Amino acid sequence: MGAVKKHQKHTNLAKAHLGFFARNEWAIIGTSCGNIKKVAYQLTKILSKDYKVAYVDADHADEQNKVHDFHRQTAGPQMQYTHKISHHQFSLHAHLESYQYRYWFNEQDLVIVNGNHFKAKQQIVVIDPQKKASLSRKLDRLTNVSLILLMERDQEIFDFLQEYLPNLAEIPVCSIEETEAVGTLLRKQMENAVPPLYGLVLAGGKSTRMGSDKGLIDYHGKPQREYVADLLGPYCEEVFISCRADQMNDIPSPYQGLSDQLIGLGPFGGISSAFQQNPNAAWLVVACDLPLLDENTLAQLVKGRNVSKIATAFNSPHNEFPEPLITIWEPKSYPILMQFLAQGYSCPRKVLIHSDVELLDADDKDRLMNVNNPAEKKQVDQLIIK
Repeated sequence: MGAVKKHQKHTNLAKAHLGFFARNEWAIIGTSCGNIKKVAYQLTKILSKDYKVAYVDADHADEQNKVHDFHRQTAGPQMQYTHKISHHQFSLHAHLESYQYRYWFNEQDLVIVNGNHFKAKQQIVVIDPQKKASLSRKLDRLTNVSLILLMERDQEIFDFLQEYLPNLAEIPVCSIEETEAVGTLLRKQMENAVPPLYGLVLAGGKSTRMGSDKGLIDYHGKPQREYVADLLGPYCEEVFISCRADQMNDIPSPYQGLSDQLIGLGPFGGISSAFQQNPNAAWLVVACDLPLLDENTLAQLVKGRNVSKIATAFNSPHNEFPEPLITIWEPKSYPILMQFLAQGYSCPRKVLIHSDVELLDADDKDRLMNVNNPAEKKQVDQLIIK
């Protein structure tokens, strides 16, 4: 008999590097909930200058004391939304899985978690003698300790932690009062966690208006799709040419093709397919029909990148809308793109218009000119010096 093949029911998709709530999350554990909340709020004040920060905690008082009418209703709404003018409030009567948490926290840059109640991808351990026994029962939650806080200076770290954490000597130690220093350490970790930048040249269109493949037009001594890929090279770890499946064999080495997995969605399908291949990278997406695009314009976009937003884009020189086809799409934009698709929208520009994005005005707006038909090509041919 031959070897038995392993049965796989589902497509082996690339997984996003997520924690229980978000990509970047720290649980504070080892002290009282009051101390955890105090530290969390101090860190939020420091880090919110540069990042979107969320806090996760548990409050049993409402359930025990039956304070809110919403929780007392046995046949009431499962969800209640209140517009508080200065903010929005949702009350949800349901059990949440990690998949739902990640949806709600998708746009947050970092999440600080009360580790007494919830797990997180990284942990900050507080050395609190009053909670020593409690911490010793929660060692299974210490999967990636990145910082230790001392309640009192010159405290000894608990013996069981010295045994449980083989890399203890490498973990930074601060006083719990040194919140500025703690904020600096977390900020450095956030800077090291910036998603890598990949490049994507959109060249899978049928070029109906042009009458010939726009990606193969020679403006600069080589096919335009390859010219744009070369432009992206200095700014990206890897560059791919987005194309239809029937074009894959025509992509010459050393260029890499990436065929659309979502068929019939145009640029939206190309962007989504890129995230399907690598959901942990940011994608610098450029259409192949921008023959005047130059290094200076790309450098301006990359320099203006705001990783706290879902995308960084130029304002269109022709209208007040963002230009979606020369844009850096951050990993957090992937779930948002899928949300729009689920509601029947496949326009990347609509996603940018209705999302939190960084918008730039191009230093040279002429570099953003699209060429979609022979008349526009003739105009551009006269501008390009070959």
